[in-house]
Amino acid sequence: MAGVTRRLAYLGTPATAVPPLQALVEAGQRPEVVVTRPDRRRGRGGGLAPSPVKQAAADLGIAVVHETRALLGSGLDLGVVVAYGRIIPADVLAEVPMINLHFSLLPRWRGAAPVERALLAGDGTTGVCVMQIEEGLDTGPVYACEETPIGEGDDLAALRRRLVAMGSRLLVSTLSGPLPPPRPQEGEPTYAGKIEPGELRLDWEQPTESLARLVRLGRAWTTFRGHRLRVLQAVAEPGTSGYPAGALTDGSVAAGDGRLRLVSVQPEGRAAMSFDDWARGARPQPGERLGT
Repeated sequence: MAGVTRRLAYLGTPATAVPPLQALVEAGQRPEVVVTRPDRRRGRGGGLAPSPVKQAAADLGIAVVHETRALLGSGLDLGVVVAYGRIIPADVLAEVPMINLHFSLLPRWRGAAPVERALLAGDGTTGVCVMQIEEGLDTGPVYACEETPIGEGDDLAALRRRLVAMGSRLLVSTLSGPLPPPRPQEGEPTYAGKIEPGELRLDWEQPTESLARLVRLGRAWTTFRGHRLRVLQAVAEPGTSGYPAGALTDGSVAAGDGRLRLVSVQPEGRAAMSFDDWARGARPQPGERLGT
């Protein structure tokens, strides 16, 4: 580790932020404290449950706090932020410098949902960056980045797993010695707003490629006979369908510029299944439409 010793805090919340925390500990860069959101009520029983990062910190024997201002007066050298999900106050940043592991090639896709937006936009590549945190939204200069292609078979879960693994390695490497001089972000910024529920509804008037990318997020849905139907896997078949948008024929749905062939679905209140199994039970009539 080139003899570099720092007193670290780690700020994170979801499961995405657990592997980087574990990687730091394994590399000898053990944080002294973890900051994460307070426990939340989950499930029908309404019991309190910790965030994934809090649970991981407990397993590692690291102290946990729920407010960033608890870091004031701590004498810490650096905060490491991964998917924390909350604004860090200016007075905390002024006392504890912080770096962030961000899951995009900045300045493209600053904001809350960079991986989702890269998929929806049809980007050919994405990556991870370790950046210096400023008061602006992901505007700080960058210490290091690593790039990866987005394959046709990459869904959100697979792409995120790859980025988390890449980011964990990059974070450890960046902290293995003195921080290099950061470079300003270059290029036109784009913003990755949170995915709203309405965006996940399949609009069959849209192009097939756009629909297929939406399905790759894992939460796309339509309706059939008044009930919600999640579409878990699908393949774009560009061309001319000859049917109105949403018409279901031979396992494909007519769309704006062709068909979307359905592979697996999840009917409301039931488990995921192949499209063929669903069709045997639902018995859609020729030309019956989804989303009406």
